[in-house]
Amino acid sequence: MAHEWVVAFSLIFAIPPVPAASPERAAPAAGVDDRYCLRVGPVTGSLIEVVRCWTREKWAEQGVDVDEAWDKDGVGIKR
Repeated sequence: MAHEWVVAFSLIFAIPPVPAASPERAAPAAGVDDRYCLRVGPVTGSLIEVVRCWTREKWAEQGVDVDEAWDKDGVGIKR
């Protein structure tokens, strides 16, 4: 039994560390009236992904920095 634990723990430490994340990419430049489309969390109990397209100003009103969120949740721009 002890041998199994030693093997299990040795496998945990044998896994190489996760490489550093790639540098974040900022949202592409767009006009004042262009809308940035970002994924937002689904409604509780739903598995359907929700995408919202708002101007940079509207995202800021919602407390979202488009440049920070773009790398993870950016979908596209509507002109």
